[in-house]
Amino acid sequence: MTNYVPRVQKKLGVDAASLAAVKSDLIVVSVTGFGLDGKRADWPCYDLIAEGYSGVMDLTGEAEGAPQKIGTPAADMLAGMDAAYATVVALIDRAATGRGHTIDVSLVESMTRFLTPRIVSYLASGEVPRRSGAKDSVIAVYQAFDTADNPMTLGLGNDNIWKRFWAAVGRPEYAEAQDLDTNAKRRNQRQEIVRDIQDILKTKPRSHWLKTFTEARVPAGPINRVDEVVEDEELVARGVFYAMRHEEGRLPQVGLGLRIDGRPDADGLPPPALGGHTEEILKERLGMDETTIADLRSRRII
Repeated sequence: MTNYVPRVQKKLGVDAASLAAVKSDLIVVSVTGFGLDGKRADWPCYDLIAEGYSGVMDLTGEAEGAPQKIGTPAADMLAGMDAAYATVVALIDRAATGRGHTIDVSLVESMTRFLTPRIVSYLASGEVPRRSGAKDSVIAVYQAFDTADNPMTLGLGNDNIWKRFWAAVGRPEYAEAQDLDTNAKRRNQRQEIVRDIQDILKTKPRSHWLKTFTEARVPAGPINRVDEVVEDEELVARGVFYAMRHEEGRLPQVGLGLRIDGRPDADGLPPPALGGHTEEILKERLGMDETTIADLRSRRII
């Protein structure tokens, strides 16, 4: 796997064609900013640049504010996931056919795919989505609110939830208003509804509302800081956070959030040190002997 641009891959002899000449069934994975071809292929790129190209930054932030980067390297993470999925597919095919494959993943394209719901909506309607501080969902109401102490999220995703919400806050008559009995009607009066909900939620602390809405089966949640996330009892209990032993000590890890046969994913081996598997790969994959490897090392090639 490489993250060098095509020009550097060829210069170092680690491009797919050069590697296939040595071992034809190799699966060569390339993760770059713009992909292996096209006029931008050799341009440098980072997560920030990919987020700008994709359109996601233009839709992130308050309506009157500046575009914002997502609070995590989303393009890097998504491209890595895409590379992993594609590699699994390539391995399965190689097991059946014996063929090698070249996997070409682009940060910009992975990030653009992330924006699919907004892109498809635009292609169908011609209406360009605008930055709104995440307050313009097709669902009314679906956003963050302040409470008496800490902010929270609230999603009134269908008519039944709408009714349960107003019953939970002691205003069942609000839900029965005929001009608010469908999502389409509520969208037309979103600002007024949001104002009324905000006035109610600011009367009590978040903990009160979360308990109330959990009991009423109304989707709601906290807006956690990172330190609160890692202390979340349910996430800890489900094995999302764990540590593995390493020669440097215990390494904290974050799982993939996958459970197979009731077990959370957990890496069996710690991350290798730089070059930790070099000899293993050269011997088992390329068939090199100790003398050849020693020669490469003496010439500082490895």
